[in-house]
Amino acid sequence: MTSTPTRPTVAFAHLGCEKNRVDTEHMVGLLAEAGYGVSTDENDASVVVVNTCSFIQDAREESVRTLVGLAEQGKELIIAGCLAQHFQEELLESIPEAKAIVGTGDYQHIVDVLTRVEAGERVNQVSALPTFVGDEHLPRQRTTDDAVAFLKVAEGCDYRCAFCIIPKLRGKQRSRPIESIVAEAHQLAEQGVQELILISQITTNYGLDLYGKPRLAELLRALGEVEIPWIRVHYAYPTGLTPDVLAAYRDVPNVVPYLDLPLQHSHPEVLRGMNRPWQADVNDRLLDQIREQLPDAVLRTTLIVGFPGETEEHFQHLMQFLERQHFDHVGVFTFSPEDGTAAAELPNRVDPQVAQARKDALMALQQPISEQRNQSWIGRTVDVLIEQCNPETGAMIGRCTRFAPEVDGEVQVLPGEDGQQATPGTMVPVVITGADIYDLSGRIVGARAMVAAARGEG
Repeated sequence: MTSTPTRPTVAFAHLGCEKNRVDTEHMVGLLAEAGYGVSTDENDASVVVVNTCSFIQDAREESVRTLVGLAEQGKELIIAGCLAQHFQEELLESIPEAKAIVGTGDYQHIVDVLTRVEAGERVNQVSALPTFVGDEHLPRQRTTDDAVAFLKVAEGCDYRCAFCIIPKLRGKQRSRPIESIVAEAHQLAEQGVQELILISQITTNYGLDLYGKPRLAELLRALGEVEIPWIRVHYAYPTGLTPDVLAAYRDVPNVVPYLDLPLQHSHPEVLRGMNRPWQADVNDRLLDQIREQLPDAVLRTTLIVGFPGETEEHFQHLMQFLERQHFDHVGVFTFSPEDGTAAAELPNRVDPQVAQARKDALMALQQPISEQRNQSWIGRTVDVLIEQCNPETGAMIGRCTRFAPEVDGEVQVLPGEDGQQATPGTMVPVVITGADIYDLSGRIVGARAMVAAARGEG
């Protein structure tokens, strides 16, 4: 991705979550509008904006390695994102090549920051209380050509989970107005986006701060008027899955019935230790309700093992919960004590080897469940968004609504019986013919097969 500059070229390095990606795209758009050249290749520029992650220790280490590596190449650095918000002056002191730091709520000031850096100033642009400039008028230039776009509907988090540092890095929840979100969704539709993923920390609590009550159901119904085939929601916290929200999932055709439920654990005592007591009594009841109202719902969750104080009894409770609920997709993490979180000071640490063994046991339990859930799709014809193809072999790779990008599986697609192929960014009907633990496979359904099926001939 390049543009014709009237000012120096600035390169971008992106790390971390989808929220960071959206912030990066706004910074790219702002600089391009101001006449800067922009590139995603660090070799194209002497100044590199690095949008960093500081969610867990591994992410911090990756961010620091990236910064040091670029510094050793002689690059001047603008450090943006969560690491800048987290450590601030420490970064300027320890990395001489860092010419500026830009906080999580300050990316909209990137042009002013660059101007001041060019004038020889060393800039600290980190607000103590991050703001959220969610606005369809804020320039945005997408950094990939794929057919998937992320749309940030809110920023920050009002929960205080003991293991999580997000509120410290991104502040309290601040929602965008429905009208603003829908306007940007229309812009993305005009760019050819096929899948729109709504993101925030607690998307099911969307609007609570702005309207006095959650308004996700109303938002989803408004987005039903946008000409984008798939709208996916990340993340669905249990407290926000009201009957109105589930009805919107069911009634709005382009809202895919995919719910990512970051439950973390099942045992009430562990949930209290995590400062998630509100969740303890809703898991089984809520999941039964979801399946009743959305029979085709795809359910994903993430779990943490080895949280301080987790006993073998607590872990067995979690094993039984996982065996009982039959999630489609599960991610399991071992507890990581993060500085600045309440859990980092908790006693009764679980031995890391025990935690790893528990993670392995959960995944061993889940894998045949995931394979069974995938196999239930064999014989169905589904729309698949093609994302990669090999013109020499005719092999194509894509996703159906069952899989979210980057975290779930994929659909391996063969040409149709009439030789039909598809190009990346297009959707094609595919009959699913195979499944394993993580992925599906199938063949494009051509016009001849569709006519035969309509006539009941096959």
